[in-house]
Amino acid sequence: MPRTRLYSLDELDDIPGTKVFNARRSREAYHLHKFCMSLMKAENREAFKADERTYLDQFKMTEDQKQAVLDRDLAKLIELGGNMYFLVKIASTDGWSAQKAVSSMSGMSADEYAQMMLEGGRSPEGLRSKKEAK
Repeated sequence: MPRTRLYSLDELDDIPGTKVFNARRSREAYHLHKFCMSLMKAENREAFKADERTYLDQFKMTEDQKQAVLDRDLAKLIELGGNMYFLVKIASTDGWSAQKAVSSMSGMSADEYAQMMLEGGRSPEGLRSKKEAK
């Protein structure tokens, strides 16, 4: 029996400011995620910190993914298919808290981000669809 969906998968790309992690994005970031998981071992974290580019070149990541890792641009890595569950391992290797990692993608400091969340987070009011902006 074919699977029926309540909505088109294309609708997931219409959420402003959000990249929904799906099977396609998982495939795009497979090697990026393999790199991130390698950081679970202390010896790999040490090798990465000693020569980041050489360590990254062991993985079949795209050049854009490698550069985003070197730049610590987590927002770009998500755009390139990354999932925060894996990307937080890069942040942890640098000694970042999860709060600092997430705030780095918001344009706010870690303290500003924490305060916003304590105040209830971002307002649900406003632009709810990229199509609405046109």
